[in-house]
Amino acid sequence: MTEPIPPELTAFRDEHGGDPIHTSSGIPIEVLYGAAADIDATGLPGSYPYTRGIHAAMYRGRPWTMRQYAGFSTASETNERFRYLLGAGQTGLSVAFDLPTQIGYDPDHDLARPEVGKVGVSIATLDDMLELLDGIPLNQVSTSMTINATAVVLLALYTAVGKEQGVAGEDLRGTIQNDILKEYAARGTYRFPPLPSLRIITDIFGHAAEHLPRFNTISISGYHMREAGCTAAQECGFTLANGITYVQAAVDAGLDVDRFARRLSFFFNAHNDLFEEVAKFRAARRMWARIMRERFGATDEKSLVLRFHTQTAGSTLTSQQYENNAVRVTIQALAAVLGGTQSLHTNGRDEALSLPTEASAKLALRTQQILACESGVASTVDPLGGAPFLEELTDQLEERAQAFIDEIDGLGGAPAAIEQGYVQRQIMASAYEHQKAVEAGRSKIVGVNAYTEKDPEPEAIFKVDDRVAEARVEHVRKVRADRAGSVADDALSDLIKAARGLDNLFPRVLKCVESRVTLGEICEALETVFGRYREVPVL
Repeated sequence: MTEPIPPELTAFRDEHGGDPIHTSSGIPIEVLYGAAADIDATGLPGSYPYTRGIHAAMYRGRPWTMRQYAGFSTASETNERFRYLLGAGQTGLSVAFDLPTQIGYDPDHDLARPEVGKVGVSIATLDDMLELLDGIPLNQVSTSMTINATAVVLLALYTAVGKEQGVAGEDLRGTIQNDILKEYAARGTYRFPPLPSLRIITDIFGHAAEHLPRFNTISISGYHMREAGCTAAQECGFTLANGITYVQAAVDAGLDVDRFARRLSFFFNAHNDLFEEVAKFRAARRMWARIMRERFGATDEKSLVLRFHTQTAGSTLTSQQYENNAVRVTIQALAAVLGGTQSLHTNGRDEALSLPTEASAKLALRTQQILACESGVASTVDPLGGAPFLEELTDQLEERAQAFIDEIDGLGGAPAAIEQGYVQRQIMASAYEHQKAVEAGRSKIVGVNAYTEKDPEPEAIFKVDDRVAEARVEHVRKVRADRAGSVADDALSDLIKAARGLDNLFPRVLKCVESRVTLGEICEALETVFGRYREVPVL
């Protein structure tokens, strides 16, 4: 017997239903489904605690942003890939930087040369950033930059390009990752110790609240901890614990929580366990809403909303039978969409072998487009919501993630937990258990320990030309030689003075990049004040 439709649901459908949508059989699809018990337990989409989505109509109103991650070799080559993807229907840019850029070394530094342009684009000067974004109107495109220790420099470079284009700061849209805590825990592209790193982050929060109001000033990332081996529950718990640290640091610095929290964003992984991943996203959303309201006293609804980007799981991609990765990516992308992501990157099928080829990048983008246009998953909000299995998983994920947050709180917060090795040990233990399960055959991976076969030679894969590094060295040295030396020196002196005091660092970094000071020079100047982080061995 069909349960009566609760009046709240009827009113919601009337308000947010929009244009009629039907299946191929002519069956009308409502914007939302659920019984009274579902609404009582989870709330309505677009309403606290946002379990069922942060927008009332979700993808019926607008699809997620298709933001393919790209960056390799030089700025000009990456610009070509950006233009190619935008022409293929991508709706947002996502920049991958090489390791020297991520850590803050110029291409001519001895430690940088072997890695220049290898896993992302090499950016050291304002001229590089101008070349990277040539012909791309920044008032029309949202740009995500996966950058952490040097995020303040890259955001300053992006701002300077906007000024060159005549685009005001309030019209720039995008995201910087800017999440240093997960670097100490799982990834390793850090430069400065935790306390000055948090100071840089809160300075960005403060400056952006006034001058870059549409820019997401941090993307609190569970992705890399998941790549390192943690579970879905750990990814959720550790990520939100880091988020708590950033909010508390900003509040302690005197910032109004409702002034900066609306521009916080998150970055999660999507793995193969479809239902657990959907539950993870739903649990994280409602946990963050409660954290912001109950722990930090936020009152602005936008401060309570967990907005997140998702990337499919690089760690699940296999070099064996690598074409199977296209299927894995599809499942993972489906989990992200069913879980209510705001933007999505789908990995290339050949990424276990190399940077993705142009053809693989396009296939990854087409995967998202087929999901959006042909699968029907965007026709209704939270389509799996109310299913007993999913709701139980959501509750269990929340309970287990909260236990990790409580443990971290008991250790003195995320920085202290990282310093004591707690987070690292948890991740390593989970990774070890997974590897044992694969080696014992309890966890089956097609092509690796199940349904194996002799692999044919892969199709052409992308390789970075070794001559790129030499060209980049020549370029950065020419920039230093051609600039006004006294202007650059004065800008660096002002930056060092601000670092020793309490003035906001961002305007000084912006002045530096506009004076053609390089990324490496800025980081070296800050290092004279802040020092360099040395990893603590985890026993």
